Amino acid sequence: MSVRVGIRHEDKYVMERRVAITPRHVEKLMQKEKLEFVVQSSPKRIFTDAEFKAAGARVENNLKDCPVIFGVKEIPLDTFEKGKTYVFFSHVIKGQPYNMPMLKKMMEMGCNLIDYERIADEQNKRLIFFGKFAGLAGMINSLWSMGQRLKELGMKDNPFVKLKQSHQYTSLEEAKRYIAEVGREIAERGLPAELQPFTIGFTGYGNVSLGAQEIANLLPSMEITPEELLKLKNEKNLANNVIYKVVFKEKHLSKRKDGSTFDLQDYYQHPEKYKNDFEQYIPHLTILMNCMYWDAKYPRIVTKDYMKKAFQASRPKLTVIGDVTCDPDGSIEFTHKGTEIEDPVFVYNPLSRKPTMGFKGEGILVMAVDILPSELPRDSSEGFADALFNFVGPIAKADYQAPYQEIALPNPIKKALILLQGKLTPDYNYIEQFLK
Repeated sequence: MSVRVGIRHEDKYVMERRVAITPRHVEKLMQKEKLEFVVQSSPKRIFTDAEFKAAGARVENNLKDCPVIFGVKEIPLDTFEKGKTYVFFSHVIKGQPYNMPMLKKMMEMGCNLIDYERIADEQNKRLIFFGKFAGLAGMINSLWSMGQRLKELGMKDNPFVKLKQSHQYTSLEEAKRYIAEVGREIAERGLPAELQPFTIGFTGYGNVSLGAQEIANLLPSMEITPEELLKLKNEKNLANNVIYKVVFKEKHLSKRKDGSTFDLQDYYQHPEKYKNDFEQYIPHLTILMNCMYWDAKYPRIVTKDYMKKAFQASRPKLTVIGDVTCDPDGSIEFTHKGTEIEDPVFVYNPLSRKPTMGFKGEGILVMAVDILPSELPRDSSEGFADALFNFVGPIAKADYQAPYQEIALPNPIKKALILLQGKLTPDYNYIEQFLK
């Protein structure tokens, strides 16, 4: 007897149009794993109800007949059903207070929870992610934001003003063509003198950063080291048609408080021994792409106090921050919230310490869309489902009534099993302290 697998409609955000399993993957899984698929009807999903029907899935208004349900973002409390298995990005592993009521509800209902974020190999390398697409969309949005902000500041004919927000392109390929055209214009005509040298800094070197760099590489770019960045403004006869890229690693972001040599493993294990070392680079950047993982135990990289001092001196070179990391009050201290696709940017005034949504106002522009991959929904869903494909069958067919030690799941999935029969599994018992 085949197992029914549910694919839910995303309802956390108006513009959330992604899906974990696409029609193409549904059709292949029905053949390979002999699964049935029930897809919750959606008027906004990038893949239409008709596309799922054509692939062989049933389209219904609810998923009551499905013991296993795949989603993308968090699920409303009143949606959970007793004993069912849910697979989605739960955002509970840091004890996030805003999701503790959801986790409590799942525990009360005896649910099983598998979190994509925790699906990893033996080296703890994540296997299922949208990260690269967050970087791709984040860089597209940041270049578009740069064009609109410069226009607001009086530079109406800057080359970036022709670009659009990511979701306004029909595909990633179309967005790349437009950015490549801007790149050709910069190569042929150069940049306005007031923008030179034009520099883009990337924090982090994982999938998110690589996605952002892939877009930046469509411009006439040259990669330099952080040390070279500090000397760039003193260079004579710099070309006016080159954009300089800089990738920052942990050793560039923080330094030991006692002045001894930076050690990466020590930094991970004892972050309290470190302090910010990134401020020396900020005055030399035009755009900062924040693409790194961050936790509250690590030093912030851009603080409110630093930006206040910078603006009291003069208008800084740094014009746009693409905060792809998007931790509210996090590594970029004045990212007060993740923004929505419909209202993606704000200008933070360091003197008043207040943000204003949109492109107007005195200060620094921040693009901090919380669901960036959904701006490239078809491309990102296809890539995500490719990575998830081989795990769908084992997840759907597992016996979740078995004890944790005996449950037959692939190791990467078992590592991601946060709840079993409504109880925290051994690796996640620490979350109990956040549920009180």
